Amino acid sequence: MAPDSDVAAPEATGLRTHPLTAVVQGALWAAAATAGLISSLVTGDGWGELSPLVSLLVALGGGLVLGLLLGFVTWRFTRYVIDGTELRINSGVLTKSSRRIPYERIQSVDIAQPLVARLLGLAELRVEMAGGKDSRTSLRFLRVADAHELRRVLLSRAHGDATTTPDEHRAVFTVVPPERVILGTILSLDFLVAAVGSVVLVVTMIWFGQVVVLLGGVLPLASWLAQIVARRVVQQWDFTLSRGERGLRIERGLLSRTSQTIPFARVQGIAVREPFVWRRLGWQRLEVDVAGYADRETEQDDSSSSILLPIADRVLAAAVIEMLIPGARTEDLVRTRAPRRSWPFAPVGWRNRWIAADRTAFIAHEGWIERRTSIVPHSKTQSVELRQGPLQRRLRVATVEVHTPKGPVDADGRHLDERDARAALVAQLERARASRT
Repeated sequence: MAPDSDVAAPEATGLRTHPLTAVVQGALWAAAATAGLISSLVTGDGWGELSPLVSLLVALGGGLVLGLLLGFVTWRFTRYVIDGTELRINSGVLTKSSRRIPYERIQSVDIAQPLVARLLGLAELRVEMAGGKDSRTSLRFLRVADAHELRRVLLSRAHGDATTTPDEHRAVFTVVPPERVILGTILSLDFLVAAVGSVVLVVTMIWFGQVVVLLGGVLPLASWLAQIVARRVVQQWDFTLSRGERGLRIERGLLSRTSQTIPFARVQGIAVREPFVWRRLGWQRLEVDVAGYADRETEQDDSSSSILLPIADRVLAAAVIEMLIPGARTEDLVRTRAPRRSWPFAPVGWRNRWIAADRTAFIAHEGWIERRTSIVPHSKTQSVELRQGPLQRRLRVATVEVHTPKGPVDADGRHLDERDARAALVAQLERARASRT
């Protein structure tokens, strides 16, 4: 049943998710069981005396049946309610639970479509609330149209404007072509290392005939290559960045499709990464710290990916940074650089370490093979710390750390002159206080 499309309509009670939810759950369980079996076969464990083919059939069939049963029971005893003040999700068979989500605590609403759900025309609704752990609530699975409509209703009520339709006031900012994502992946240093390493091991294996010995090195490298391709090509396929009144929306994915919302107010910082080969082509990758998403990253949940732009030229990257942190810049700034005596900590990379600040943000730069620039708005600075170990004290250097929520942004001025580090700490504290007032 579709959610109430009229924001001003009376309370809707006892709505169920789509009946095919059980089918999607069964397919997910079957895929998980098959992945576990393949891992066991690769490590040489297997499933007892069963042949690989029989084991595969057992994993697929058992996972599918178990998933269907659990999925049906979950669907049967799950209902969601939309009333005037909150979204309420009731679930549980033996132990009943009721998750209540006040509209004013809703930060973002995302839509994810795993492959099987996408084939069936279904989607999962993910509601992020203000807070840390357990701040996400998922509703599996709705028709795609119903998921979009429910997102519209929730966002409208969260912003206290019953007439607002967030999805309608959204313009596409940029689309990253799949061929550029593929080319960028091939030219990334980790992909080149894994590919060259795999080729060298295969040639060595054939030349010396040590198939069993070297197979233990080929398989991890091949797995690494597959993960790189899956993470950077499959997940970032047809990457579309759109801008709305209150934030950005990212839609991406070749097999599973994800629609992720990044509210402007929750952006805590941006990291600009420039791999070695990419720098020669003027390419960059942007990653973003979003409040509340750090725990999702640790759970390896790709819907909360920190990727803001998988690959872009410098002009496009600068435009996106300006959109999220207006006034921030990384050029033409007075930089505080790491002194030459800090070389024991980074014999080559010390030359690329510096910090700077303008009236908008604190900037930290480092890296030799891959350069990283972290940009943190002064208003998002949580705390500032000065750290100095025994060797640092001997060399009269120190590290100043600008703390932000856990994520890709690492705004640390490493191994600066100790006087410069102390001055930077005091100055950043003053900027943070001033920006908040």
